[in-house]
Amino acid sequence: MSRKLPLGEGEVARTACARGLLRTGVVEKTGEVLSAAALVERVGWAAGLVSGMAAELLAGHWNAADVDVLASGVDAGGRKLPSNAWMALRRLGWTAAPADGVRVNDRIVRMAQEQAGRALRSAHWRAELTSAVLRTWPGDPGRRTPEEWDRVGEAVPGGRSIPSSVIRSRTRQITAFDKKHGRLPAGVFELETAPRAARMLLLSACDGQQATIERGEHDPQRALLRLQLPTRPDPRSYRDWTWVACPLTLPPTIPPGAVLHLPTLRLVGNKVRADLAYTHAVSRTSRTGHTVALGVDWGLNTLLSAGAARRHDDGRITALGHGAQFRAAGILAKQHRLRRLSEHLHAKADQYQRLIDADEQHELSGRHEVLQDEIRFVSDRRSNLNDALARAAARWTVDQAIAARATVIYLEDLRSMEAGGMGRTTNTRLSQTVRGQIADRIRHLAAEAGIAVVTVPPRNTSRHCPRCLTPLRHRKAPDRPTTPGWKWALCPDRAGCGWQGDRDHGAWQRIAARGLTHQAKTVTDRATGQMVIRTVADPLETQAVITPTTQTSRADRSKTGPTRRHTTRPAPRRRGAPSPTGPQGPAGKRPEGHAPTDPRTLPRAAHRHQGVTTISTPTTRRHRPRGAALGAGFHLHAHATPPQWAQPMPDTMSCMGSLS
Repeated sequence: MSRKLPLGEGEVARTACARGLLRTGVVEKTGEVLSAAALVERVGWAAGLVSGMAAELLAGHWNAADVDVLASGVDAGGRKLPSNAWMALRRLGWTAAPADGVRVNDRIVRMAQEQAGRALRSAHWRAELTSAVLRTWPGDPGRRTPEEWDRVGEAVPGGRSIPSSVIRSRTRQITAFDKKHGRLPAGVFELETAPRAARMLLLSACDGQQATIERGEHDPQRALLRLQLPTRPDPRSYRDWTWVACPLTLPPTIPPGAVLHLPTLRLVGNKVRADLAYTHAVSRTSRTGHTVALGVDWGLNTLLSAGAARRHDDGRITALGHGAQFRAAGILAKQHRLRRLSEHLHAKADQYQRLIDADEQHELSGRHEVLQDEIRFVSDRRSNLNDALARAAARWTVDQAIAARATVIYLEDLRSMEAGGMGRTTNTRLSQTVRGQIADRIRHLAAEAGIAVVTVPPRNTSRHCPRCLTPLRHRKAPDRPTTPGWKWALCPDRAGCGWQGDRDHGAWQRIAARGLTHQAKTVTDRATGQMVIRTVADPLETQAVITPTTQTSRADRSKTGPTRRHTTRPAPRRRGAPSPTGPQGPAGKRPEGHAPTDPRTLPRAAHRHQGVTTISTPTTRRHRPRGAALGAGFHLHAHATPPQWAQPMPDTMSCMGSLS
């Protein structure tokens, strides 16, 4: 199979990754079919050999001198080091070898060197950050002055674009070391121990003598992975290594014309996961020249608010519809409950550890081990919930942009946002949101559709009116007077503007208008490759206003007659009286009521009053986590508002009377 990807005009090559699963394998020499458990065992033996050599390399070179040499990019002779980590380590003479009596081929050593080299290269940035924080150590580590923030920002490489939360967390880590040892650490290598080597196989560091992958000729969604695996945990000769053919079902996200690369194999529980890398052609994104944009505003309970705006030839900017919201209050509440449970378990485990001390035969040792397993289980649940929320929110956002035919998505740059002054609960919930994961997944999905993603400064996006830039007044929403908070925004210029609405809807309009007017100031970050607008220009900001498309009716609506009397008891929607007994003979009878035209009630997860645009909506005010009972789980608590292109929902409130 050719590894050269043909590209058309306006296309670029993009490398992505999808998740696969190895379920079985066939030993090519004997024809023996390996079960899932046998395949996991053999992959685990190979991964154990690799992780052991990688851990030895990390422990031997976990110091500032070796990491600086590797990060410098040149060897002792002044030659440039290769980009592949295993080749760079061999150029420097950093070798690895298995235990005595164990025989492995050179490709197994390559995977160990690749894993160790990547970990050592990533440690260089943390070392520079820690050194910069130590050089500019403040008088009060808990509260830096503006001058101290400026000094640490200048000392850190790229400190102007680093979130302040990263510097603050590193400061807390150094403070904990100082409290324990009575002095500041010399660097990150004293502050942190050598990282643990993961049990995985980086097949990308190998060639055809260790592993190959080919796509099926008749079925493009099938592939065959061939690799050498040991037949025993400590292979003594090359005869203890055999070729195993593992069939793979490719995920539907991999296009039929994509070029496959050797995957990374990981052991997750009793399964072998394959991270399948592939390269495919996508449309080229542009920094400028956009006329339709999607603005996205972040929130707490209303996680995302988004809407499209259009820039006309005369410079006017109009909103396309009223926008939509992605609400995930139920999921965020579950995150909060799991966080509190995790804090409780950690506090209990710390108390057990203090009581046990160094006594391995203590009666609480068994309970402490059980508690550690429960902590890992809760951590996995929190991680899986965050991943599911990030995937759902990103997919919803990109779908909004595709439906509106937008060519760019403008996001608020909230990397430096810190929660404070809003109470312990709110501060914690703000600090633990998954905005970073959602933004990364939005960029991943948008790149496949050829949509650019640009971050814009968040200054005054929720404070100023989207139509006249007048500072807004915030109050309770008129349709939700019992809901706490100040979600409703009102423009004080009632004569000239008079705009009012949800503050999040005003924010996405401001973000979209700011991005469309500041297109010329879009740059690409060299470190991350992301598009960003760093500064806001006042002359352009005055043009970043939304022009109303329809004029509000100012006709006189004064009362000219008596109000029509409304019954206090609305009529039922269906006849409630039973039908009389049917007469004898062929004569008919009075119908009992209107025959229902809707389908029969669906069982389990389908019975949730779902429409064409809803993921799910609880039908009562009280929190009822019925996801497990209904077979829905995550999606029971996530709801997306209908977009402007959807069909109108049926009227189910006609019998409720007037809301006024």
